Amino acid sequence: PPAAPAEPGIHQLDDHPLSDLAEFIDWTPFFATWELAGRYPAILDDPVVGAQARALYDDALALLRRIIDERLLSARAVFGLLPANRRGDDIVIWTDESRQQARAVLHGLRQQGRKGGSQPNLCVADFVAPEGTADWIGAFCVTAGHGLDRLVAAFDADHDDYHAIMAKALADRLAEAFAERLHHLVRTRYWAYSPDEQLDNAGLIAGGYQGIRPAPGYPCQPDHTEKQVIWDLLDVEERIGVRLTEGMAMLPAASVSGLYFAHPQARYFGVGKLGRDQVEDYARRKGWDLATAERWLRPNLGY
Repeated sequence: PPAAPAEPGIHQLDDHPLSDLAEFIDWTPFFATWELAGRYPAILDDPVVGAQARALYDDALALLRRIIDERLLSARAVFGLLPANRRGDDIVIWTDESRQQARAVLHGLRQQGRKGGSQPNLCVADFVAPEGTADWIGAFCVTAGHGLDRLVAAFDADHDDYHAIMAKALADRLAEAFAERLHHLVRTRYWAYSPDEQLDNAGLIAGGYQGIRPAPGYPCQPDHTEKQVIWDLLDVEERIGVRLTEGMAMLPAASVSGLYFAHPQARYFGVGKLGRDQVEDYARRKGWDLATAERWLRPNLGY
């Protein structure tokens, strides 16, 4: 049976130590920001870009140290571990453990391609137990972007483009590190379905743990508007000051949001191309007209 969270409900972390997050940084995408191709830490000794990468890394560590010591950025998070069940391709989130009243509904999309053998056509709802079995889902938003505008403005005033770009890149890395760290805390402490997990940073980055944290707008649920469900559930804007734009981008930009699935077989996948019949069904479930559904699902339309 699914594991009940050790600490269910909604939790808020208001000023998480940046020094803790620094240990969870995935540096490989940082170098990609500067168009240096290669995996960290091997890139530091690369015969072609190694010297440049090492100089960049040293500068990044110096600025990161300053950000931590002077508290130039603040890291904030809100997350919830809530009773939930699958209903068709949707996930119903309940108001409480009695599972009588729906608090919110997350809508899923199912893969349409023909698959060989016993390969299932997946939908994120498949990773939650159907009604009648007590199961849970997690939702979260983390940010490391508060304070970034002021920091970047100070560099801009000095015509220091290099450090302005560096500050933005580090804020993005810290936000992603916070998403990694928080997921780790959820698995081992708050939900505690993997209390004995032992992974180093490389193991975490490789996703060598039980469960996934997909975000609305990603391949397994390409509809960005599903972020609004997370915002309403967790009062994200009121609690940690991250808002959604009309286009469903997060502000501050150095923020990450998503869902937690704990199922041992939960994995990332791509929904792929959608037929008109499924888009019509999705529109009906969302309470949309077809044109609205087609607008938000445009990259996935197969007709």
